[in-house]
Amino acid sequence: MNSKTLERNILKDSIVVASAEQISSDLGGEAVILNIKSGTYHGLNEVGARIWNLIQKPKTVKDITAILLEEYEVEAEQCERDAIALLEDLFGAELINVTNETAA
Repeated sequence: MNSKTLERNILKDSIVVASAEQISSDLGGEAVILNIKSGTYHGLNEVGARIWNLIQKPKTVKDITAILLEEYEVEAEQCERDAIALLEDLFGAELINVTNETAA
């Protein structure tokens, strides 16, 4: 198991934002992201690119899925599950920052 994945659970209320240590480019509706530190490229399909575009400013997972549900025909549970899976991959690749607010 990757310890980085264990350190951070991405939840509906998690706030995610693209890391400053990356460069990205739109390729006809898809996206390519370069992790500046590792020199690794990551490609995203249309929906992944849409999520990437949304997290250029901090957003909650809840807000991201609400936008996707308006724009794509997908069931809410599937949308949330797929969005979280992508965000966990992006976090593991050090392409996003995640903040989990804890209720007082």
